[in-house]
Amino acid sequence: MKNQTLLLFLTILLSFVFHSLLNADTNINKNATNIYYIHLSEEIQPAAGRLIKKAFQAAEQSNADQILLEINTYGGRLDVADSIRTRILNSKIPTIAFINNNAASAGALISLACDKIFMAPGSSIGAATVVNGNSGEAMPDKYQSYMRSMMRSTAETKGRNPDIAEAMVDERIVIKGISDSGKVLTLTSKEALKYYIADNIADDIKQVLSEMNINNYNIVKHQVTATDSVINFLLNPLVNSILILIIIGGLYFEFKTPGLGVFILASLTAAILYFAPLIIDGTANIWEILLFAIGVILLLLEIFIIPGFGVTGIAGIICIVAGLTFSLVNFNGFDFEFNFITGDLLSRSFFRVMAIISFAFIVIFFFGESLINLPGFNKLVLKSEQFSDKGFSTRQDELYQLIGKEGIVINPLRPTGKINIDGNIYEAISNAHYIDKDTIVTVQSINGYSLIVSAKA
Repeated sequence: MKNQTLLLFLTILLSFVFHSLLNADTNINKNATNIYYIHLSEEIQPAAGRLIKKAFQAAEQSNADQILLEINTYGGRLDVADSIRTRILNSKIPTIAFINNNAASAGALISLACDKIFMAPGSSIGAATVVNGNSGEAMPDKYQSYMRSMMRSTAETKGRNPDIAEAMVDERIVIKGISDSGKVLTLTSKEALKYYIADNIADDIKQVLSEMNINNYNIVKHQVTATDSVINFLLNPLVNSILILIIIGGLYFEFKTPGLGVFILASLTAAILYFAPLIIDGTANIWEILLFAIGVILLLLEIFIIPGFGVTGIAGIICIVAGLTFSLVNFNGFDFEFNFITGDLLSRSFFRVMAIISFAFIVIFFFGESLINLPGFNKLVLKSEQFSDKGFSTRQDELYQLIGKEGIVINPLRPTGKINIDGNIYEAISNAHYIDKDTIVTVQSINGYSLIVSAKA
């Protein structure tokens, strides 16, 4: 009986303690301001746009009271900056920008979109002229006009001086005592405070919140997952350019070697890694992937089934280039909202894809045969079994003795197939695009266990 009474007493006591602790936590959470913290310290590229998109969604799901962006960037792509600006302006959660060092170009636009701006001592904001990403030269006035209008409207929306915002883009805008040097305006933290662009100067996040009279707060830092890190890595322009090289190179080497092997697998893997993050990011659409796939199929048909190289092959190349290009531009399904910014991005994407493909073919032209003949490459090529009782001759030293000999094509070379030399059957690769059945060919060289042949003149 005593044991039961003691157990009951302990149970009641623990329940009381647990209930008290729960109520205490609830009271603290009710009074605390929930701050969702985002660190934006990278170039404004698609990965940065995806970071902001995911972070704002997470902030909404966590019922954050404030979103705080710590900004340190020299800028980046105008279209990505515009999408980030729009997301901030449409946010139902108040936003705070803490400029910790630099908010240049696209960074200035993003900062102006926030409800509050705080700057660390020695920081700067401005220099928002639109420049060519390759040469660094200022773009034509239509781009500057577009950027000026965005900077102006963003400043007006948040109650800041629109003339100062415009002067950050255009050196021709003169504001007496502020911007009259004939140079694009960049403000220090003290100048930004003086001209009401910044709300205050703060050493760190703690001081930012203190200046806003937020003393009881919970900070939730946005965490980039491993999956997000991989996707952001694949969205890097350099990385997806390398993937295009692998796609083109894999297709070429597969066409040059008999059998379905590692090269086509490498090409398909690169295509998946190229398109998957663009689909997840919302930049690419399914129809663009289908366009690319149709191009590959047409090219395969041209090489392995249809004689010569004509309409099918050209159509395949066009579809491949179009699929790769369109996937880099954010169209809403088939809704082509075309303006000069979209047109510029589309043209730059096209020239980028063409430059990569051209580079790939230059490398292939000068080093293709050397790469195929490397010992490591020979080991990767899938070879079909060639039995001597079926007329095949497979000793490589015997193959070298065939250089200069003539044979007859028994399976069309597209560019691979089989030829007959003195009653023996050999794998052959045409040094042209197509050689028809019964054509007399001459052995020019050896590629692994295949003969490189050309049609007899």
